[in-house]
Amino acid sequence: MTTTSPRTSLTEFCEDCSRETSHAVTIQLRVENADADHAKCSREPYRVSKCLTCEASSARRMNDA
Repeated sequence: MTTTSPRTSLTEFCEDCSRETSHAVTIQLRVENADADHAKCSREPYRVSKCLTCEASSARRMNDA
């Protein structure tokens, strides 16, 4: 199960386009261990960025930032 915050458009560097492009950015809560007895307790926030030009996306765990 994931939950998503409202979308925000930001300009940032896209590895695939090799230039600055607009990106749709969201924060998602992702379950990291779905097989655990208490999967709800293993949710972590991720920053998900999707290029609006080439549609490449990336996700980064916020607690690792």
